[in-house]
Amino acid sequence: MSYSLKNQSASQMQAIKDYYQAFIQPKAPAHAQFVAKAPGVTITAYQSGTVLFQGNNAETEGARWYNGSATQKNSSINKKNSSGYLPKDFATWNVVGSDEVGNGSYLGPVVVCATYVKKEHMPLLKELGVKDSKMLKDSDIIRIAEDIKHVIPYQELIVTPSKYNDIQPTYNVNRMKVALHNQAIYLLLKKIAPEQPQGILIDQFTPEGNYRKYLSQEKNQVQDNLYFTTKGEQYHLSVAAASIICRASFLNELAKASKELGFTVPSGAGKASDLAAAKILKRGGLPLLRQYAKLHFANTEKAKKLIK
Repeated sequence: MSYSLKNQSASQMQAIKDYYQAFIQPKAPAHAQFVAKAPGVTITAYQSGTVLFQGNNAETEGARWYNGSATQKNSSINKKNSSGYLPKDFATWNVVGSDEVGNGSYLGPVVVCATYVKKEHMPLLKELGVKDSKMLKDSDIIRIAEDIKHVIPYQELIVTPSKYNDIQPTYNVNRMKVALHNQAIYLLLKKIAPEQPQGILIDQFTPEGNYRKYLSQEKNQVQDNLYFTTKGEQYHLSVAAASIICRASFLNELAKASKELGFTVPSGAGKASDLAAAKILKRGGLPLLRQYAKLHFANTEKAKKLIK
């Protein structure tokens, strides 16, 4: 991924350089003022006033400078609320972490979960096998998720396809996810009160500025002590645990739908999903399909063509 800024002033270029000072490389290519290699992003600032961001965090970091200044009032990378960067000892903090599953799947729900993991929980969670859910088999995910629920506080929200279709016309994908993450975190904080986590880590799906923009439209806003990073499950067990619970619930919902319909309901948004949707359409038309699928996906039109 890449993101570029054009026509940056000398003062803006200096501000960007100061912000990433700890990651400045000793050598820069021709026509470049400096190169910085920070976690998830490489920043190259050219003498022409162009700044190029490359890597998984390119959009997030580039968006921070879109209006000519950092979106954070405090430009120290390791300070609280710094998008994309975490304190060196963050993995040992007592943290609320949140993640979601199902947003990119045509069939099945969207599931969001927040968990609270304290330092004292970590050895047992590791013993149970908690890690990046992408590294686990589905059967292991379902088993581990049940174990996690007996160890740590958590809050899960499941948005069925029917509910999703009701919400989607007024909530775009990112606004919906912000609303769900915020609500899960808010409810979990109420459960663990008066105890307060040292930080709240959200597995990043949109630049922090966008998250906070949508957050401002929510009723119960959790605004303080937020951290954002992609692949959050690699940085704290709270996000890894949340991801496993989400994934297990998503798989269980697909299994439930498969039992109801009498055939396998797949995840994803590929050809298998088109074929499954076509079967549902033949059986009960759009009223039935809306109970199992996110209708605004292009798969709906593909399924319609398959039954003609």
